[in-house]
Amino acid sequence: MKYSILFALLLGMYNAAFATQLETNNTVESLYKTHCSTCHGTHRLGVTGPALLPENLRRLRKKKAANTISEGRVATQMLPFKDRLDKQQIEALVDYIFTPLEKSPVWGEKEIRASHIKYPIKNKSDKPIFKADPLNLFLVVESGDHHVTVLDGDKFEPIHRFPSRFALHGGPKYSSTGRYVYFTSRDGWISKFDLYQLKMEAEIRVGINARNTAISSDNRFVIVGNYMPHTLVILDAKDLSLVSIIPVVDKEGKSSRVSAVYNAHPRQSFVAALKDSPEVWEISYKNPPPAGFGKWVHDYRKSSGEATVDPLPIRRIKLDSILDDFFFDQEYVHVLSASRKGKGQVVDLDLGRKVADLELDGMPHLSSGITWKRGKNTVLATPNLKESAVSIIDMKTWKPLKKIPTLGSGFFMRSHENSPYAWVDVFFGKNKDVMHVIDKQTLEIVKTLRPMPGKTSAHVEFTRDGRFALVSIWEMDGALIVYDAKTLKEVKRIPMKKPVGKYNVYNKITRSAGTSH
Repeated sequence: MKYSILFALLLGMYNAAFATQLETNNTVESLYKTHCSTCHGTHRLGVTGPALLPENLRRLRKKKAANTISEGRVATQMLPFKDRLDKQQIEALVDYIFTPLEKSPVWGEKEIRASHIKYPIKNKSDKPIFKADPLNLFLVVESGDHHVTVLDGDKFEPIHRFPSRFALHGGPKYSSTGRYVYFTSRDGWISKFDLYQLKMEAEIRVGINARNTAISSDNRFVIVGNYMPHTLVILDAKDLSLVSIIPVVDKEGKSSRVSAVYNAHPRQSFVAALKDSPEVWEISYKNPPPAGFGKWVHDYRKSSGEATVDPLPIRRIKLDSILDDFFFDQEYVHVLSASRKGKGQVVDLDLGRKVADLELDGMPHLSSGITWKRGKNTVLATPNLKESAVSIIDMKTWKPLKKIPTLGSGFFMRSHENSPYAWVDVFFGKNKDVMHVIDKQTLEIVKTLRPMPGKTSAHVEFTRDGRFALVSIWEMDGALIVYDAKTLKEVKRIPMKKPVGKYNVYNKITRSAGTSH
């Protein structure tokens, strides 16, 4: 008898737990609709708040997501929900937003055009409204509270600070004069900012998960590579209006994400690598369409019913393997690529084929690679996301010269033409607070800095003249630490909220060999 009672009690507990779980599953959609959909969209694609999809949340741990729902996010519209939702409800919402959608979402011409924002501009002038050197400004992306700081690179003082879209991805891209800067957010927002007037001019959302952006050398086009949907989107750089949507489909008809897209300045073309297919595309803007072409495309689509028109010719280069990451030589003839499988290759854009293999083990971070003259030859140096080493490659023979052991795997490497040193971080592991300084001729580490012990140090950038190097302390209570690039002594600390990167105008627009392009 007593066993029957015990069994009944256990069965009742199981049924109660099952019912609770069923109730949670049945109500999580209504929870999301009630508390989240206004800002993040009915289908989690984002509105004023970011898209809540696993593809867009890869850098966010579930525990941190739960804390954000509970406590809110400082200096954003994200409010705390701890007084409205219990722990179980918050955990259910976290599981929900980390669950992929059943069907791939649509983000096409209609959605892109509907998102376009042009901000009113009054009393626009061609002169900066500040006294600092406009070519020695830094844009500092502070991901801690989603703001951007405009920093005077001579006085090392902030000039202006403004809110950004959630999770800016990749470095900002400047127009050829440095006046305009274009930002890309992870969930597809492109923003155009006037650095002279310190005002936002336009924004548009070109996708749900964007990879990066490039600007044509003639300042006519902005091109964006997307992970979701599989598209390249071309915008008019003047006001970010839509020009064209290019579906990314390889020669076999397979749809693909875009690994990255960059501007190849001397070639007057964009170069894009496909994430899921072994192809590189070169998209020429040498003979661009005439003014008003965007309107013609729109009218043509409306009358013909066609979804896309490609205004720029695409040259497809078939390769042996997929390019996860790539880097140009300074002449923009060769594309140096890395793969997550540890196989690198050199692609000659003039010949349209692979010309050499690269012996690069681990996971080299080639988009952060740099070059310099060493004797009569030019070398490439790249950090590694898996190995505790910096790889040095002879760019004449494409053979490795040396592996420089480091205290851990690194993410960013930087230098300047006027500096004898290259700086590399140790971004991962117990030595994340380390910054190595390497002599560019001896290829030896001459000094190991710990800018803020126990705190992640990363992403060095130099001033216009190369006299100073700025290091990011990648923490909420972080800072920019300014070093004398010759003596390696600290000069100044500027408090910042997780400054993930800072980008000098002059070094970027002159395509310095010491920084990414």
